[in-house]
Amino acid sequence: MQPLPQLSAVLFDLDGTLLDTAPDMIATLDQLLAEESRPPIDYEYGRAHVSNGALGLIDIAFGELEEAHRLSLRDRYLKLYETQLARLTTTFDGMDIVLEHLEQANILWGIVTNKPAYLTEPLLETLGLLSRSACIVSGDTLPERKPHPRPLLYASEMIGLEPASAMYVGDANRDIEAGRAAGMTTAAATYGFIMPDDDPGNWQADHYVDHPVDIIPLVKRYA
Repeated sequence: MQPLPQLSAVLFDLDGTLLDTAPDMIATLDQLLAEESRPPIDYEYGRAHVSNGALGLIDIAFGELEEAHRLSLRDRYLKLYETQLARLTTTFDGMDIVLEHLEQANILWGIVTNKPAYLTEPLLETLGLLSRSACIVSGDTLPERKPHPRPLLYASEMIGLEPASAMYVGDANRDIEAGRAAGMTTAAATYGFIMPDDDPGNWQADHYVDHPVDIIPLVKRYA
């Protein structure tokens, strides 16, 4: 059995992994639905789809639309969301403890997300996380987005570490796919925004974490 690689960094997906953004994202969707004289969406159903981003939420709320109308609703949604990024959003319960443990253990942590930078960075700034993270790669930092491995490889370059010394934690199959392709250890965050018809057991992650604090003993295994 090969020894475990030395872990020097933990990279996180944002929505559904590091932050519980669902309350603000669903509230924004309900606001848009109200403007369109439609009833609010079921919260738990919407929550499960948050990782699919604005277009994914538009699709489940409005159904099949002409593409121009779909994109127009997406743009309106994003303008509304930009005004209420962090009213209800918090780190997941226990994640603050995880970040403190990483910092005390001199393990870098950063973020690789498909969320655009103009939303990602103000949100992290408001929550006091922007200056603490070793790197932030947003959905528009590069031409490629997850599940392409390039954003994760770029994050490794930013912090000056080999991909094999990093772990990537995410709550979607595209996160695990990107992490595996980048040569990182992967951990599936089963506490995140998992769609009802999705089975994280099929993602072929190296590890599965049911609660943020489960990351701590996992990290210690690679110490």
